[in-house]
Amino acid sequence: MKHSMKDWLFATRPWSFPASAMPVLATFAYMTWVCSLYGMSIDWVSGVLAIVGIVFFHASGNMLSDVRDYKKGVDAGLNHMPLVNGSFRPKEYVTFSTVLFVLGCIIGFYIMSRCGWPLLYAAVYGAFFTLTYATFKYYALGDLVIFLSYGVIPILGTTYATISEYYYPALVLALPIGLITVAILHVNNTRDIESDRTAGIRTLAMLLGKRASINLYVFEVYFPFVLVIATVCCGWLPWYSLIVLLAFPKARANARTVRSSRKLGNECLNMMDAATSQLQLMFSLLLAVSLFVAALF
Repeated sequence: MKHSMKDWLFATRPWSFPASAMPVLATFAYMTWVCSLYGMSIDWVSGVLAIVGIVFFHASGNMLSDVRDYKKGVDAGLNHMPLVNGSFRPKEYVTFSTVLFVLGCIIGFYIMSRCGWPLLYAAVYGAFFTLTYATFKYYALGDLVIFLSYGVIPILGTTYATISEYYYPALVLALPIGLITVAILHVNNTRDIESDRTAGIRTLAMLLGKRASINLYVFEVYFPFVLVIATVCCGWLPWYSLIVLLAFPKARANARTVRSSRKLGNECLNMMDAATSQLQLMFSLLLAVSLFVAALF
């Protein structure tokens, strides 16, 4: 069956890309601010390529995960999924996933040629979690892997790509951005507790139960705002970063919708992964803008 570019793009789940791209963009902005404070130079080319590279890895991981879910029967009944409705074959997914992974590796090696081989540490861990996430997520470790692979690792990797050394103070971004990113997966797993149990897999949401999972989601979308306020007060982020509070109404609306699922049922959660992805995009983009502005002034 012949597929259009639009079909291939849809298969990669592009609406999820902010989860990986935004932490890198925010870190790039953070390093721009730090370099402006200390008169350091920053590699803009590597910073931009890091965003492109992690999106390739993310797309590859999405497709591998979908193949694993399809074979396990996790997505049974979801006829909008290309593998489920038969518009794509698993072999096509695996092939395209491999192409995307190789492209990500090529970008990574080029960045490494610009900044130095120690970047390989972050690259290897990132590649490992990309290839194995589909396995980890069935043993209630998906939340941890997402936090590491879309929080800690890309943040540290971006610092090395831009200034040729690991700048650990940048991890101040990992918890606030990482928590919202994990919330995207967590709310999806909260909705799918029963279907995941039927499919014979385990998730953190399943272990916690519906009520505790809802409470955890609320924490994951609220606490990042507290963290930003605290880090600004400590001087670890510029006061411009308080602009992220503009995203709080979205977090409150999301939390209200998720809480309502206790009475109204899981139908309330059907679009909450997309809504949480929008929150992550708003939060991270506002934070990045604040850091670029701070670097200018």
